[in-house]
Amino acid sequence: MSKIAEQITAFEQKRASLVAANEAIMAKAAEEGTTLDKEQKEAFDGNSADIKEIDDHLKRLRDMEKATASTAKPIDGQTLKTGSESRVPAQIKAAKPEPGIRLARFARSIGLAHKTHRDVMQVAEDLYGQRDPEVVGMIKAAVIAVNTTTDASLIGNEGGWADFVEFLRPQTIIGRFGQNGIPALRRVPFRVPLISQTGGGTGYWVGEGKAKPLTKPAFGRTELAPLKVANIAVATMEALRDSSPSAETLIRDDLAAALIVRMDTSFIALSNAGSAGVSPASITNGVTPIASSGNDADAVRVDVRAAMGQFIAANNALSSGVWLMSATRALALSTMVNALGQAEFPGITINGGTFFGLPVVVSEHITDFVVLVNASDIWVADDGGIAVDMSTEASLEMMDNPTGDSIASTPVAAELVSMFQTNSVAFRAERTINWARRRASGVAVIDDVAWGDPATSP
Repeated sequence: MSKIAEQITAFEQKRASLVAANEAIMAKAAEEGTTLDKEQKEAFDGNSADIKEIDDHLKRLRDMEKATASTAKPIDGQTLKTGSESRVPAQIKAAKPEPGIRLARFARSIGLAHKTHRDVMQVAEDLYGQRDPEVVGMIKAAVIAVNTTTDASLIGNEGGWADFVEFLRPQTIIGRFGQNGIPALRRVPFRVPLISQTGGGTGYWVGEGKAKPLTKPAFGRTELAPLKVANIAVATMEALRDSSPSAETLIRDDLAAALIVRMDTSFIALSNAGSAGVSPASITNGVTPIASSGNDADAVRVDVRAAMGQFIAANNALSSGVWLMSATRALALSTMVNALGQAEFPGITINGGTFFGLPVVVSEHITDFVVLVNASDIWVADDGGIAVDMSTEASLEMMDNPTGDSIASTPVAAELVSMFQTNSVAFRAERTINWARRRASGVAVIDDVAWGDPATSP
């Protein structure tokens, strides 16, 4: 019976890889705005036929599994002989890797295969066939169009890689909305017209027989275009060949680090006005901040009352209100005590908690300001995936503010480092996302905050 279960698992994994391959074919055609060419049709139809055959075979296997289970005999441990005869071998299943590690294993397999001119599936089988066979199936689906010949361009391997998104999302401010009791942002699709009311209408009392006054609410129209946030991490071949788990963790963390910093600072920085077609403005940009009134508990209450008062004045109920602040500020609030030694704000901790009845999100990328945001008043469009590319032949500007521009009328000179010459591999992670305020009154900012800081000497 255990052999039947193993066959079912193997065929389910094979079916999943075929489905993923067909999804990739259709996604590529949709991205290019074309129908399938001859080669794509043959691949798609062949995969569909294989899927049908696997479904039929899985049905037969499951029927056999049920039949075998119905005739199974209970374990008899009355004697050594009967116990030995009825013994079922134990099966040890490998633990699921940490979020993001499978993407790192994918990147590592592709990099080693490309550099050593070996078949990528064979490399994956050698590295992970025993300890993580599922990642082998995922790699097979993602690298159908990949070859290991020398190519100076980046090789695209655009799988969904949900495990990397699962690792990245909780570390960003956006990713913590909708988790652990924190209200979710308002999810919308890309390129869909979004209508928001920018000004309310007015009602009037009207006497008998009198003409009714007219009113005209004001509306705005916008849409969220797909914008991308990306980074490139470079690893040496020595690091890729390292068989220890630290090599995989290093790749994963390097790919995630810059995305986290860029997304958080762009989402919350007061000065970020955005760039048309490149990056969105922060949710705080253009909001007139409230000047903090001081650093003691009474000043905190005054500032909070002012921020919440802006929502009340705009008739914007804080039904999905969330505080955003730095971990330093949350720690300062959590350590403030009254004259009796009791916590002034007992709900808050360095990791978040609640503050005046609303949940708190902390981020190291927030400085000396605090934000009160109504989550339902923030639109966010997110494709939910990560595109990963790699190259061993590309030449890169090894800096965080590169000047290269492939569409500039006059090329810009830059100092480049060859991945081939330095025996290195470049991995590029890219995420498509955009956001916008639904209405101006959905965000309040308290600036120059020093809550909990020691009083300054006169």
